[in-house]
Amino acid sequence: MSRILCIEDDDETANLLAEALSELGYTVDRAQDGEQGLSAILSTRPDLVVCDVRMPRMNGFEVLERVAAAGSTFAEIPFVFLSALGDRDSELIGRKLGADDYLTKPVDFEILGAVIDNRLRRRHDRFGLASDIHLTDREREILAWVGRGKTSSEIAIILGIRERTVNFHCDQAIKRLNVMNRTQAVAKAVDRNLITL
Repeated sequence: MSRILCIEDDDETANLLAEALSELGYTVDRAQDGEQGLSAILSTRPDLVVCDVRMPRMNGFEVLERVAAAGSTFAEIPFVFLSALGDRDSELIGRKLGADDYLTKPVDFEILGAVIDNRLRRRHDRFGLASDIHLTDREREILAWVGRGKTSSEIAIILGIRERTVNFHCDQAIKRLNVMNRTQAVAKAVDRNLITL
């Protein structure tokens, strides 16, 4: 399961991010400011970092600069900025420092989920960490329930997530598996030993 570090000083935003990312099937670690975030990156090497820009003690730009200076192993970690600063200059600074994406608040969690998923998939493909088909843990879990004959609303209740989230993951799995519908997705996932029923 991919591990995401969320660096955010606002508790309410951090809680929403952690909840949304956990719902998407990721393990989420949190840091309350840039210094804690930098320490967490260097000690645990997360699979991806989601970072606020404006924070006390060390802002997001400084965190990314320090991470890049720590060496190529750390510079390869995908880095996504979240900021209330929607101006072009701030985004340009972030991208010049090496940020993979720059999203403005309020956060659109579906877009954030798609951005994270794409960044992790590209990283896995580049470093040979995935087979020819990569499904997230949540996608595999949901497909397994589909294969057991459960509807989206039933799966939502079983997993404690929204029905919309179930449908989103089904659609993502269908795209990844390059099939037309859920039944074909389940069949192909079973055939590739990605899920068991």
